[in-house]
Amino acid sequence: MKKYSSVYIALLGILVGALAVLTWQKAQSNRMRIRAEYGDWRKLNLVLQSLDENYVDTVDRKTVTDAAITAALGALDPHSIYMPPAVLEESETELAGNFDGIGIQFNVPNDTAIVLEVIAGGPSEKIGLKPGDRILRVDEVNIAGVQYPQDSMVRRMRGPSGTKVQLTVLRDGEKVPFEITRGKIPMNSVDASFMVNDTTGYIRLGKFARTTFSEMVVATESLKQSGMKRLIFDLRDNGGGFFDQSLYLADLFLPKDAEIVYLEGRNRSRQDYKASGKGSLKDIELDVLINENSASSSEIFAGAIQDNDRGTIIGRRSFGKGLVQEPLYFTDGSGLRITVARYHTPSGRCIQKPYSSSEDYAYDIYYRYRDGEMLNADSVKVDRSEEFHTLGGRTVYGGGGIVPDIFVPIDTTRASEFYLACNRKATAMRFASAYFDAHKAELQGIEDFDSLNAYLDRAGLERQFLSFAQSKDGLKPSSAAEWASEKDYMMTSVRALVGRYSKLGDAAFYHIYLATDNVFAAAMEKQ
Repeated sequence: MKKYSSVYIALLGILVGALAVLTWQKAQSNRMRIRAEYGDWRKLNLVLQSLDENYVDTVDRKTVTDAAITAALGALDPHSIYMPPAVLEESETELAGNFDGIGIQFNVPNDTAIVLEVIAGGPSEKIGLKPGDRILRVDEVNIAGVQYPQDSMVRRMRGPSGTKVQLTVLRDGEKVPFEITRGKIPMNSVDASFMVNDTTGYIRLGKFARTTFSEMVVATESLKQSGMKRLIFDLRDNGGGFFDQSLYLADLFLPKDAEIVYLEGRNRSRQDYKASGKGSLKDIELDVLINENSASSSEIFAGAIQDNDRGTIIGRRSFGKGLVQEPLYFTDGSGLRITVARYHTPSGRCIQKPYSSSEDYAYDIYYRYRDGEMLNADSVKVDRSEEFHTLGGRTVYGGGGIVPDIFVPIDTTRASEFYLACNRKATAMRFASAYFDAHKAELQGIEDFDSLNAYLDRAGLERQFLSFAQSKDGLKPSSAAEWASEKDYMMTSVRALVGRYSKLGDAAFYHIYLATDNVFAAAMEKQ
């Protein structure tokens, strides 16, 4: 009996112990659950701490932390983002108005970087680099003929001011070494500025950088001195940039107290921004060109002009980026951009397009093509339940982006097989480079547009281009009729690319290329 009593006591002890363990585990689980729910945000810390303490392998804290931040922001909106140090630095350099480097523009038409322009006053000009030079090596790295990525070329040539970089270039068949001391290089946001005719000026703005307002003042004053009474302001493919620069530019054109934009968010009270009335372009007739890649600051400017009935918006519906980001910087060089408010045009329209579905947002431009919006004004999607009115009483709609006053479809007349084949092989760009090699002195001696046009008229480019396309790429038009249908557009592109090698640079390119631009033509026909 005594023996059985001992067994029962032992079993009872085991059961009591098991119950105690289960009770403790349940209590611990409850405590963890309660702690995780308390305050919500502590749950993320608990997960990361648990990984650090219990995960089977060594945890790379940096990788896991970055992934957690990226995933968390990905659950919000498309423009709240985390940027590792390298990405943040590149992003801010692009908009700063200057960067450290050697001061050249180049393209890579045939797996070799060819210098297009040497920036005046920059390190490369001082050391003797010239347009047309082929860059073979950067320091000890061969970058020619090896499919070297173009962004990697840029990173190798950039670097802190005062540091040196060795370049080996091919010039007139000879390899020439250069040692270049990097310095501060200005980055222009005005891509081109010129008079189209006696009274109409044209400015193409590539981005809203720190120097945009000052560049615009210089450009517009020069055009006014040349007789400008009307400005065609091209914001196509301008993805935006600094918010304050869009305010300064709108202020140039708007009368005193005209509303430019207002911002509002859950934790940000409404802020209204109005014109000072001191702008120097209030009496200049204005047309603004936009397309599906015009975003953010471009849309703020276009919306202010449209809602105040100050000018005509021409082109296609803009991108629809109307969220306001504020930066947050970390000591390791990384940072966040967090959405804190929304932009609203003066009439009250929210510029931001819907983003409830991340997939739909990412493929929005594709859907515009699919649904016919790029070809037909009636297919443009607007939210007719959100009706607003401009200062003069015209009806405008919400739904995201700025819908132009004059719609211009994409040009689908240039899709012949010869044109597409030349595009795939960059034939026109490579021809322009080869032509420059053979005519450097002539092109670099041209300093005004009339002289350039006269030179291109007598250069015999059509015959030379067709010969180049056939001998180098095995391409030729399928018939005389095919060439006749696309000759004007193709040869305008060739002239523009060759003209870019003159001292006029991008101004020559855009001045020539506009001859085949249907959006620009619509602006000119509006008169």
